[in-house]
Amino acid sequence: MKAYLLAALALAMPAAALAQAPTVQSVLAANHAASGDRPAAGSAQIVYTHVASGLTGPLVDRFDLASGAWVETQEASGVANASGFDGKTPWQRDVSGTNTPQEGGDRVTNAVNQAYRFANLWWRPGYGGASIAYAGRDTEAGKQLDHLVVTPKGGQRFDAWFDADTHLLVRIAETRLFFHYQETYADYRPEHGAMLAHKITSDIGIGEGGVEVSTLKDAHFGPAVALATYACPTAPPTGGYIVGGAASTTVPFRLLNNHVYVQATVNGKGPYTFILDSGGHTLLSPRIVSEVGLKPVGEAVQSGAGEGHSTIGFVRFDEIAIGGARLKGMMGFASPIYDKSIEGIPVDGMVGFELIRRLVTQIDYGRHTVTFTDPARFRPQGLGTPVHFVFYDHLPDVRGFIGALPATFNIDTGSRSEIDVTSPFVAAHHLRRQFAKGTTAVTGWGVGGPTKDYVVRLPSLKLGPVEVDDIAAGLSDAKGGSISNPNYGGNIGTALLKRFVVTFDYAHEVMYLKRITPTPPDIGTFDRSGLWLNAKSGGYEVEDVAAGSAGAAAGIAVGDVITVFDGAPARDEQLPEVRKALRARPAGTRITLTVKHDGKLRDAVLTLRDQI
Repeated sequence: MKAYLLAALALAMPAAALAQAPTVQSVLAANHAASGDRPAAGSAQIVYTHVASGLTGPLVDRFDLASGAWVETQEASGVANASGFDGKTPWQRDVSGTNTPQEGGDRVTNAVNQAYRFANLWWRPGYGGASIAYAGRDTEAGKQLDHLVVTPKGGQRFDAWFDADTHLLVRIAETRLFFHYQETYADYRPEHGAMLAHKITSDIGIGEGGVEVSTLKDAHFGPAVALATYACPTAPPTGGYIVGGAASTTVPFRLLNNHVYVQATVNGKGPYTFILDSGGHTLLSPRIVSEVGLKPVGEAVQSGAGEGHSTIGFVRFDEIAIGGARLKGMMGFASPIYDKSIEGIPVDGMVGFELIRRLVTQIDYGRHTVTFTDPARFRPQGLGTPVHFVFYDHLPDVRGFIGALPATFNIDTGSRSEIDVTSPFVAAHHLRRQFAKGTTAVTGWGVGGPTKDYVVRLPSLKLGPVEVDDIAAGLSDAKGGSISNPNYGGNIGTALLKRFVVTFDYAHEVMYLKRITPTPPDIGTFDRSGLWLNAKSGGYEVEDVAAGSAGAAAGIAVGDVITVFDGAPARDEQLPEVRKALRARPAGTRITLTVKHDGKLRDAVLTLRDQI
């Protein structure tokens, strides 16, 4: 009946109305005609005044008009970065001046999308190889917009809206990392015969701090240049070395809360406590910024595994020294790292990608040492199994398996967990159904706040060719933050990596894994109390209690403060050892506590039990 009704309605429509119904072809033909006389080949250089992260400076787009290969550079107040795509490999230059290929996650598909739009390949025969569908006419701010859904060959879906009256592109939307990115185009005016948007606003969907505005300043069209012009520069990064011309330097570290902590000086002052985080950047705390006399500029957005975000400034330092290793004369970020309440100790700074990208870095979790080696003098013999990776932003991206399921993993020494499985991967493979025994608990606390997962016992996973078994795995249902990213399967942290001597050779995109014998005592364990504790309010404050856990059975509630643990007064610096005890002591262990509840003290007994 519905089919007949639709046919009848179609027959009843005037022929002129049917002829005028928009199609992909008509929308794009009208856009091409409205866009002016732009060359189909050659090169373009578009210069904008760019406002972002509290800074204003030039942004320059250079691209090939035939293929869309591109390079984008930005600079403001000494903060500079770049990215590009030669048609094969995307790359980025971070604020430390390091050029790094980007072949993990959605980096390739995003770069292809950008090239597709730069070259307007949808005007070409067959839409430049893309799949395009007309999604209807939308109304926004009183304007009629024709909505196309575009998937370039080798790219990923993006949505595009064209003004139904002017036929000019007004907005695109696509997923980048775990952000819902939008770019709007306004104030079209002719430049050398081509209609160009003189105002472009980009928004990653997290509020005002994530909005950037570009205002066109100059446009130029010229002859084509070699595609190699858009390729990643091959010169090795500068600014990292070992003093005295030594091949390597070794320093001790403390393993606290499954985090690697080393001592460092900044511009000769310190020592300061730094976390070594393969998934992080160079961060300097307000204490260091003040004591060293550094001058932050701007304000950028920082996101992490939690669902929140924070703002950070850019800061130039002369030197960070860790043993004989040096980082010299580059840009980092001024930011709080971990509050003392979270780690139990003050955390003054973080070193990660910028250092490891310049010096081969070996973390020996058995001996509790870190060795930095000059890449030119590095020899990989005897370091264990090589595991190849590609970069996804600043993180190593490793192929492997979760059980029998193919997956990719970020390698992140800054995570205290064994693995946090991303919420899209969990949903796509219905993992919650496969594990009847588990617990919902807070598993970490970082930039975005607490991370809460459904934790289960995972039989096995593989990192490249290396198999790991008996794993405490967090199955995430995060709606935001990095663990909601659909472009990888899981984040591998120190609780898993500490089974190995881990060597990172970022220059060659290889990680080496050598098993430690005997195995460290708390491998594969998960908290047996059901409590997440932070050090504050004169003891260990209870931030979360897992349902059905030992903590719940002992009558402990969120907001309670543990003032005495196992006969010893609560001290901030002992928090890491308390957390270790709660996961490493066997089920059935009885721990005596003194608990403050609503200002009153009481004694309690916590009898540890397995949650997974």
